[in-house]
Amino acid sequence: MDLFDDSKVQWTRYLGDERFDYPIDYSGAVLSCREGGHIDLLYRWAPNAYCHFHRHVAETTSTVLSGELHVIDFVPGEAGAKRVRKAGDYAHKEPGDIHMEHGGPSGALVLFNLYAPDGHLAELLGPNLEVMRSTRIVDLVPV
Repeated sequence: MDLFDDSKVQWTRYLGDERFDYPIDYSGAVLSCREGGHIDLLYRWAPNAYCHFHRHVAETTSTVLSGELHVIDFVPGEAGAKRVRKAGDYAHKEPGDIHMEHGGPSGALVLFNLYAPDGHLAELLGPNLEVMRSTRIVDLVPV
């Protein structure tokens, strides 16, 4: 599969609504799902647009393929550290990572490889860390 050829990827687009005070515009695509809780996802961010504030509950490995991914880490009681991940940047995080991401001036394209033996991937969070929605493998890949 050519990850850079949009015509070959089936995207699901996510937009914000009046509940969010930041611009949300990103898309995701399932590339592969294997037994044992392994799932490969491709996400792209519109220029300067965010994804939802979230916590990863799966082990997550990511590689920035193009553009810039701006990440704001969240640690309760501390100011969030911000980092810019550029094309070629590879990262691995254990479950529990809370953060906000947005595309840079040209957006971002990122490959995610998740390991979720219990099927749980992420939790979308409200401003007080309340769980607004949980995302599981079966939500992305119906059985």
